[in-house]
Amino acid sequence: MADNARAKRLADLIREVIAQKLQRGIKDPRLGSHVTITDTRVTGDLREATVFYTVYGDDEDRASAAAGLESAKGILRSEVGRAAGTKFTPTLTFVADALPENARTIEDLLDRARASDAQVRQASSNATYAGEADPYRKPGEDDEAADDKGAGA
Repeated sequence: MADNARAKRLADLIREVIAQKLQRGIKDPRLGSHVTITDTRVTGDLREATVFYTVYGDDEDRASAAAGLESAKGILRSEVGRAAGTKFTPTLTFVADALPENARTIEDLLDRARASDAQVRQASSNATYAGEADPYRKPGEDDEAADDKGAGA
């Protein structure tokens, strides 16, 4: 079993090699310059690598990029094996990264929260206190109230 540092170094190397090969070496028009490698993870035994990618464009562009990556998998794996120089070249699995969609969802939720806060702020702008401005008792006030009751009896 390999240590985590070695797996991390191999993952970084795989990410760099695949990104360079996609940019310069593969002539597939489906991959173009709109595919970005975001992360790579390698299992502890260095046998399997998961490559996360994002695609700039719509769903059709994502589907064509996924097909392009699957067809270029052998070329990319041989290039990784040549650069890594390990006994066994990890098998590559390409997974579309959900990070952009998650970020978009979080931004939408934050926008809704901001709008809700603005509504609450507007509704409370002309509001008044239900009781006094400071509803808490302060030390010494109880003593004065007890003295007033005792003097009146």
